[in-house]
Amino acid sequence: MRLIHFLKPKKVIFFIAVILFNQNTWAAATIEHWQTAKGSRVYFVPTDSLPMADIQVVFDAGSARDGTQFGLSALTAGLLDSGAGKWNAEDIAQRFESVGANFGASSSMDSASVTLRTLTEKPLFDKAIDTMRVILSEPRFAKADFQREKSRTLAGLKQREESPGEQANLLFYKAIYGDHPYAHPTSGNLDTVEKLTVKDSEKFYKTYYNASNAIVVIVGNLSKNQAEQTAENLVSALPQGQKPSPLSDVPALTHATTQHIEFPSTQTHVLVGLKGTYRKDPDYFSLYVGNHILGGGSLVSKLFDEVREKRGLAYSASSAFVPFLKEGVFVASLQTRNDQTQQALAVLNQTVADFIEKGVSETELTAAKNNIVGGFPMRFDTNKELANYVTMIGFYEMPLDYLDTFQDNIQKITATDIADAFKRRVNLANLQTVTVGKTK
Repeated sequence: MRLIHFLKPKKVIFFIAVILFNQNTWAAATIEHWQTAKGSRVYFVPTDSLPMADIQVVFDAGSARDGTQFGLSALTAGLLDSGAGKWNAEDIAQRFESVGANFGASSSMDSASVTLRTLTEKPLFDKAIDTMRVILSEPRFAKADFQREKSRTLAGLKQREESPGEQANLLFYKAIYGDHPYAHPTSGNLDTVEKLTVKDSEKFYKTYYNASNAIVVIVGNLSKNQAEQTAENLVSALPQGQKPSPLSDVPALTHATTQHIEFPSTQTHVLVGLKGTYRKDPDYFSLYVGNHILGGGSLVSKLFDEVREKRGLAYSASSAFVPFLKEGVFVASLQTRNDQTQQALAVLNQTVADFIEKGVSETELTAAKNNIVGGFPMRFDTNKELANYVTMIGFYEMPLDYLDTFQDNIQKITATDIADAFKRRVNLANLQTVTVGKTK
């Protein structure tokens, strides 16, 4: 399932805690980078706060690589810990439980990943890493396991049909992306998943789960030598393989569309937007700060104020830029009573249009910067959260000092930067509008 979000900053609760965190974290967040003998990229951040490590192995094997077999990436990732080597799913679960480790496997639009949180005491750490290595390199793909995972996926897809929010999301992405690999949902569709076979998952695994296509992220209480040994151990049994070809560019939108799905719900879900930003976009920080003022700043944003506070048309209204490897989406959204849909939609559209035409004031800009910069360090209050950021940096090949320079990049943004970026990137003539609810 896609999650529409845009790194909304957390409120700073304890100012002293933020100061202490800043003093200790930035020095500890220096990212070390190298390659394994097989060419897998490794990103390592040593920490000494707890005797634990968070480890992620990530592949360019997300749903954008499904081809026409929508849902194949997610189904394959879900099968990894159902059986590997000489162990079945229960054996694997017991091995991790016996050392207090947590393991997971998942797929998103751009990537597939396996994650491990484990204690670093050697006997416990070694057993957890060995189990993870076998899962990565020797998955069974047993027929019974495949059918069970497939049935679970199909049940979830049937349940998805009962959610107006999910239906709006699906239609919105299709409107933005057309036939691009980003158009279909990560979990696939009922008709495509129903046709998938064990051989399909085996082929997908052999194509994308290889050392050349892997990155390893390690954050925790380990020395660099231990991190090097761990990375080599995890990918040593993977075939060399090769990276897949680059994804195609997202096609340009040429005109606006409006689509509605009739649904027996008391609320109508409204999504308005177009293609947006990508991870290495030169406009990224201008769009980020501008969107915080428009609709990303929750209770203090323009959309929230116009739609809820002034008119009471919705419980909430927000906007987001969702960056991917290629261009993600810009989306403004709300839920409103069925009989208020057109009024709420008109206010949403007018607020976005006014924002693009008038830009932001210096007062609004200063408040947004203070909120973003002040809350940024609180995103790293666990090794797991830090590992997620390092994974983003590694997978999208961002600068290694991204975390160190983030606040400076925010502070550099001017009102002119925001006005220019929004006028160039948010073309109102190409807005895609999706509503799902009961027509009054």
